[in-house]
Amino acid sequence: MKKLFAEFFGTYWLVFGGCGSALFAAGIPDLGIGFAGVALAFGLTVLTMAYAVGHISGGHFNPAVSFGLWAGGRFSAKELIPYIVAQCIGAIAAAGTLYTIAAGKAGFAIDNTQAGAFASNGFGAFSPDGYSLQACFIAEFVLTLFFLLVILGATDKFANGKFAGIAIGLALTLIHLISIPITNTSVNPARSLSQALFVGGEPLGQVWLFWVAPILGAIAAGFIYKLLLQNHNEV
Repeated sequence: MKKLFAEFFGTYWLVFGGCGSALFAAGIPDLGIGFAGVALAFGLTVLTMAYAVGHISGGHFNPAVSFGLWAGGRFSAKELIPYIVAQCIGAIAAAGTLYTIAAGKAGFAIDNTQAGAFASNGFGAFSPDGYSLQACFIAEFVLTLFFLLVILGATDKFANGKFAGIAIGLALTLIHLISIPITNTSVNPARSLSQALFVGGEPLGQVWLFWVAPILGAIAAGFIYKLLLQNHNEV
């Protein structure tokens, strides 16, 4: 249960910090943090929780990461469902907290006809810069693949594990710097689901892509690392 609580709190912090920065801080005139600030916020959430609770649960905070670690031989299949449930509950709880805070401002309303509403992900008309379904699928697949390669490499027994959290956090920052204009950046199905549930409408209808593409990319990375990159003397 400690592992599941660690995944709950880690994923909660990722969604609260990352999506919260997008909702509350990105667009403030003159002082807003913009895309770069949101990207850094997502990276910092993972970096901080990797050191806070990563030693308890492995610090996945993301269903795609759990699948990728399973494919790479680092995670048991029997733990996949409990981890994913804990991650999704943590993400939804964080989105609920964000909604409650946002509703405290006069005039707050979620317009689910607009791209990026409530920090949601989307493609086509719901992509921040109008990218197609195919383009968004490729972006999410490739970015998650490389995210998992970083995770698998940084946490390899032959790597300097003390710096793994930094490498992983910076990788997530870079991923957001690349893809916020494309999909509003997912690479995390739990993060996508939590926001879409509060937005509803077409963003909720599109959330399937932000499960399928990241999970497939993560699984591909797991097999690539295990078969092509891993030092087999360590097994």
